[in-house]
Amino acid sequence: MLTNIKRLLIGRPLKSAELGEQKINKTKALAILSSDALSSVAYGPEQILIVLITVGAAAFWYSIPIAVGVLFLLTALILSYRQIIYAYPHGGGAYVVSKTNLGVNPGLVAGGSLLVDYILTVAVSVSAGTDAITSAFPTLHDYNVEIAIVFVIFLTVLNLRGVTESASVLAYPVYLFVLALFILIGVGIYNILTGDVPQDLHAPIGTPVAGISLFILLRAFASGSSALTGVEAISNAIPNFKDPAPVNAARTLMMMGALLAILFSGIVTLAYFYGIVPKAEVTVVSQIAEETFGRNFMYFFIQGTTALILILAANTGYSAFPLLAVNLAKDKFIPRMFLVRGDRLGYSNGIIILGLASILLIVAFHAETEHLIPLYAVGVFVPFTLSQTGMMVKWLREKPEGWVPKFIVNTTGALISFVVTLMFFMTKFSQVWSILVFLPIIVLIFHRIKKHYEAVGDQLRLTTCEPGIEIKGNVMIVPVAGMTHVVDNSLKYAKSLNPDQIIAVNVAFEREGQKKFEQKWEQWQPDVRLVTLHSHYRSILGPLTKFVDTVAHKAKENDYQVTVVIPQFIPKKGWHNILHNQSSLLIRSYLLYKRDIVIATVPFHLKK
Repeated sequence: MLTNIKRLLIGRPLKSAELGEQKINKTKALAILSSDALSSVAYGPEQILIVLITVGAAAFWYSIPIAVGVLFLLTALILSYRQIIYAYPHGGGAYVVSKTNLGVNPGLVAGGSLLVDYILTVAVSVSAGTDAITSAFPTLHDYNVEIAIVFVIFLTVLNLRGVTESASVLAYPVYLFVLALFILIGVGIYNILTGDVPQDLHAPIGTPVAGISLFILLRAFASGSSALTGVEAISNAIPNFKDPAPVNAARTLMMMGALLAILFSGIVTLAYFYGIVPKAEVTVVSQIAEETFGRNFMYFFIQGTTALILILAANTGYSAFPLLAVNLAKDKFIPRMFLVRGDRLGYSNGIIILGLASILLIVAFHAETEHLIPLYAVGVFVPFTLSQTGMMVKWLREKPEGWVPKFIVNTTGALISFVVTLMFFMTKFSQVWSILVFLPIIVLIFHRIKKHYEAVGDQLRLTTCEPGIEIKGNVMIVPVAGMTHVVDNSLKYAKSLNPDQIIAVNVAFEREGQKKFEQKWEQWQPDVRLVTLHSHYRSILGPLTKFVDTVAHKAKENDYQVTVVIPQFIPKKGWHNILHNQSSLLIRSYLLYKRDIVIATVPFHLKK
């Protein structure tokens, strides 16, 4: 039944030879890998105005030069990540660049930041999209958490079906959003140029504003830079592209940068000329759409596609998180389970872990993740800074032909990213301080995992492991609870191996029952030695394991191997297991951690 449900949700398994068919073209890649960056247009310009309003509406004209600064940083980031794509065509982005050029720990800081950031991407994006929906239908507001969880499960299942299927489904809403904003910006600019927008709605550029300071401007710039989250996703997901993967990834990145620049600058421009003031209950995009079209079909079309893109922005996390996890797992910093491809050839363990972690965040913060957005942004700018610094080191070290312009691009991007990171810490420390705690913890965990894998490798390697002890004989212990087909089956198996000795062990709670059992055993299995252990405290595990330890100690002195043969019956139906005490499982689980003891389970399958 579970298999049928899995097939219904995920689809039929794909052969390894079909991996090439799971690669995506530039059109689909642009949709699923750019949704996070493009969706930030819905809140990035608003973040600038929220800071400037603290000085007064007259300061809104500063949003224009601030937007120019954000576009300058975007250009530097796009050019930098384009260089990263060609320099490191197997993916990994900031993690690989930082680890290769700056060292292991900077690489782990970048990788850990991005892993957490992709979890935040899913939680924040889905929660923001849910807010947009429940704002339109206030009666659903009490169910924000449940609705957000449903969306996460939907996206998780969709991505488990494979990259191509998720891309096919999610491409339409993304392109509809881009179309809607292009229409909004085009009509809005036309209205401005034709004089339909009054000049007195905004303060002229250059108007002196009392109370403005460099600190406020830098804070507004840092807040507006939150629109650049998700820019790095394409460099992490290069293996998902059709060949030639680096070329297709670079072109997709340039297209994403161009779209983001047009949409961001367009929204900022319209917000300035329309004199839009940020409100808690209405977004800036919503106000612009209402001013441009009124509350007609186009207004609701823009609002609907905005809500969709905010939810689907989470898919960037589903595309990039598993591939980043693969790079970390290859280097043995996280569990190797992240290297395993699922039935549909995707890295399903990474997808499932991402979905579960996002649901935990949504539940923990009741789908109200506004205070996580600064943490979400700073989690991206730390890798931005590290990756571009790493590229600077690469150019200085290698000095290939034409390296100077590339070095200048990376230096510019690194400096601006570093300033933005500092501004987040200076202005929103109460919301982002936790990154100073969890990043060192994550790096420590990475090192502990690596140390474990290295220790396991050293112990398993034939050239380094200790020589095994020669086994001169075998003693088999068979725990028995009664004289049944299950026990008979296990004894026959033990005898077939011709051990030196077979010892049946029974743990009794009552003296009278103990004597009766011994008499019946003597008649049933006279050739098998029976040891009866009396348990004063009605425990099976205690007396049995103490006996096994005693036998094992004596056997080791004579180079004998002790094997515990555990009889176990298997019910016909899985749910029948809850009707039995599963003592065999407890015995096996405990003995597995005993040295010098071999465990063998002999199953007896029930037919009804």
